[in-house]
Amino acid sequence: MPTTVKSQLNKKVFGSASAIIIALLVFTAALPQQAQSLFTLIQTSIIENGSWFYVLTVAFIFFFVIFLGVSRYGDIRLGPDHSTPDYTLVSWLSMLFAAGMGIGLMFFGVAEPLMHYLSPPTAETGTVEAVQEAMKMTFFHWGLHAWAIYAIVALVLAYFSYRHNLPLTLRSALYPLIGDRIYKWPGHLVDIFAVVSTVFGVATSLGLGASQVNAGFGYLFGIEVSVTNQIIIMFGITSLAVISVATGLDKGIKILSETNMVLAVILLFLIFVLGPTVFLLQAYLQNIGDYLADIVHNTFNLFAYKKTDWIGGWTIFYWGWWLAWAPFVGLFIARISRGRTIREFIIGVMLIPTVFTLFWMTIFGNSAIDLVYNQGIVELGEMVSKDSSVALFVFLENFPLSSVLSFFSVLMIVIFFVTSCDSGAMVVDMLCSHGKNDTPLWQRVYWAVGIGIVAAILLLAGGLNALQTMTIASALPFTIVLLLAIAGLIKSLRVEAFKQDSQLITAIPYSGNENSDSWQMRLKNVVDFPNKANVSKFVTQTVVPAFDSVAKELQANQINVEISHDDGLTLIVDHGEAQEFVYRVLARKYSQPDYVIEANEAEDEQSYYRAEVHLGEGGQDYDIMGWSKTAVINNIIDQYHKHLHFLHLLR
Repeated sequence: MPTTVKSQLNKKVFGSASAIIIALLVFTAALPQQAQSLFTLIQTSIIENGSWFYVLTVAFIFFFVIFLGVSRYGDIRLGPDHSTPDYTLVSWLSMLFAAGMGIGLMFFGVAEPLMHYLSPPTAETGTVEAVQEAMKMTFFHWGLHAWAIYAIVALVLAYFSYRHNLPLTLRSALYPLIGDRIYKWPGHLVDIFAVVSTVFGVATSLGLGASQVNAGFGYLFGIEVSVTNQIIIMFGITSLAVISVATGLDKGIKILSETNMVLAVILLFLIFVLGPTVFLLQAYLQNIGDYLADIVHNTFNLFAYKKTDWIGGWTIFYWGWWLAWAPFVGLFIARISRGRTIREFIIGVMLIPTVFTLFWMTIFGNSAIDLVYNQGIVELGEMVSKDSSVALFVFLENFPLSSVLSFFSVLMIVIFFVTSCDSGAMVVDMLCSHGKNDTPLWQRVYWAVGIGIVAAILLLAGGLNALQTMTIASALPFTIVLLLAIAGLIKSLRVEAFKQDSQLITAIPYSGNENSDSWQMRLKNVVDFPNKANVSKFVTQTVVPAFDSVAKELQANQINVEISHDDGLTLIVDHGEAQEFVYRVLARKYSQPDYVIEANEAEDEQSYYRAEVHLGEGGQDYDIMGWSKTAVINNIIDQYHKHLHFLHLLR
């Protein structure tokens, strides 16, 4: 990225977020003992007193996202009404599939099911019930709830950015609640919380990745597993991420990431084929059934009647982790989802990554449990209990070519590490730059290095426990912000519903041509395929005078009106704090029907233009080319009448 790019930096967000993070790091580095004690106290306090809030929030998000998908709001498009998706369905689903893969699956794919089996929350260790509960709880932590969190953040970002032309940051969701104050301190606070939460969320993943890379190097090369070596590994991989930013190797990193996805699928396929294949297929289906059968119970289960530390170390940590990662993953999903309806967006985001993630957990988790439960390889369980970061490599020892599989696993983790750090820096940089991604080089380098330093210092202060604590703690303020953002989304969607209802008062656009034109003229307008020059002439000679007449009459009634010639011809009627009325006429190009092309073979005449009407919410899919001035005026009045009815419904 060239350093000559003009900075879009929001200094208030950048400075405040940096100050909070640096203050926490200085305290942690200067007073490690006190920091560790404080982390323990914070984690205990949140789990004992605030776990209900995390559980309730995630439950609300889960059911709210499902409601949006099946309700009338599902028809609303993430962009203007006339917008089309930026990517084909296959490409979009492939990118969602890629979003479901990461360091977490590499770290927890073997470790979590085994740890649940060895220490189940309610079942007796070593029983069939323990096996089923282990997979059910793993599915619960990695399934629909996680992707509901990502989906709601992505939906908020995409909806307000693409449909309302607001910045691609979380503050935009508060616009229905606080208006232009999103550009002042209330909005700054939202982005500050999002930055802090994202930094600690990504740092947690990097800490997990560093410990697993260290374990892999220990397995392959005999390198000691220690915090010092993990810091060295983190420094090296963060340096690679910085180099990728500094040298503009983003395209190379993208290729590397796509290659990693192929490697992940190959690894998954090999474990599937070399393991108990038929059993894994059976287990996958039964795991899904068990998961769905208990999903409501587990959603609200706080173990209130049977106190246990299990929920704090697992469910509450995961809910905090997903919430902390939500701006990161949500922004990626939002950027690729313009033009989708809310319904297809939710179906795609909730199902595609979940199906893949749960299949991954079944292949690795059930295979690992099978080795311990049915084949008596108890050493695997003992090693995982001692150090969860070695779980994958000890597991792979039981397969042919284990050294090769372990080498490629370490390579995959390193690549995920680099891409996560690089992408995390980009997301945080965008949050600090009004949603812009064309920013100076030093900003992304600053955040790439910063995320690495955060992960390193937290590892020194208290290992993975410190990372988990900061994830849970940093997610708390962001959760409050997210709930406010959802409130803004709800208010805006209700406005959309009122807008749709107001459109029902006139079912068909009224042309009025029957009062001023012969039927022959009307038919000519229907079958004509005008070129751009003819449409421009029509706009100049008919639409402009119609706009002028309407504007003059509205101004006579003390109503502010503006006519703009930017991006087509636009009539804007101002209603103060209420939503303005927009009536725009755009010349849009289309390919002529085949029967017309056959009649006229000239290449430059194989396309035609329509004078289409666009309102504030987007294109209305009808053409006014050839209408009389009176007909155009009548149509403007029809649409303005609907708009006033819409404003009436809002009151």
